[in-house]
Amino acid sequence: MQNKVGELIRSLRLDKRMTQKALAERLNISDKTVSKWECGMGLPEISLISPLSEILGIELQNLLSGELKPNDFVSGNLKKSTFFVCPSCHNITLCTGSSEVSCCGKRVAAQVMKKASEHQKLNVESDENEWLITSNHPMTKENYISFIALVTGDRLQLIKLYPEWHLSVRVAKRGLETLMWYSTEDGLLYQFIK
Repeated sequence: MQNKVGELIRSLRLDKRMTQKALAERLNISDKTVSKWECGMGLPEISLISPLSEILGIELQNLLSGELKPNDFVSGNLKKSTFFVCPSCHNITLCTGSSEVSCCGKRVAAQVMKKASEHQKLNVESDENEWLITSNHPMTKENYISFIALVTGDRLQLIKLYPEWHLSVRVAKRGLETLMWYSTEDGLLYQFIK
């Protein structure tokens, strides 16, 4: 375990083009201590873990495990993207591969997309080269649609929405598309449009 953590610290330090002495100075410790970690002869004290992970730009759990897990890139198809929505501030994060996301100091789980029922579907009308997307959703502060996204295999149009605004959006047509949206009450929903 000590060897894995030490090797990771060394690798990340070198990626940042830092000497052992420069890292030690930032942590107010001796460069011999950093050398001991990197040689697998000890581990950082608990009080140094947080500042060390910040300096090296690594998540705490990855530093403690001594591993960086490579991202499993799903594909170039944006329809397979993963959406993360912070339950506190409703910040939106989109990832085309696997990812760990945190916001407001907490880890955010990936949204599980569900097919919209007939009463949940948004109204979609064709208007020449655009889609007119509307809804009778109440859009209150407690229950609103946070965003809509129109997705094809290679493009994504994301429109941020706000509570107490009427939902009426025009977006360019691109062919067979998936319309996705996040409801603070129902989660991530989708419907197909063509």
